[in-house]
Amino acid sequence: MLYFHPIFQFIGILLTVYALYLGSNRFRGIHLKQRVSFNWKRHVLVGKVSLGAILAGALGGMVIVRVAWHGFLVTGAHGKTGLLMIPLIIFGLVSGLHMDRVKKKRNVLPLIHGANNLILTVLCLFQIITGLAVIRNFILI
Repeated sequence: MLYFHPIFQFIGILLTVYALYLGSNRFRGIHLKQRVSFNWKRHVLVGKVSLGAILAGALGGMVIVRVAWHGFLVTGAHGKTGLLMIPLIIFGLVSGLHMDRVKKKRNVLPLIHGANNLILTVLCLFQIITGLAVIRNFILI
């Protein structure tokens, strides 16, 4: 049971990196005035799946910690960072869904959405490092 969370999250993080890559074309087109194609539908689909997966994984991680170790945030920086990420995940989902449903020419919201999700992706990569420490210190001992 303890290995389900890291495997699930790693897949979600890979999808998050891919969604960020797809979204970078939107940034390049709008803000850098480069001629690029932006696969809107794929970006939206991958973004929804990835953000949904890491949100479910964060909540699942809290449940696993509570059941396995009878505590909350006992994993230190890993748990605290995961908790910090939840509002960013929700903002990424809500802003992305809004832009998908209400289509119009925008400059500011896509920039805020992208910056939020870039920060979120960096935090996801940090979670890999802290998660490996959790596995080493809590599971393999």
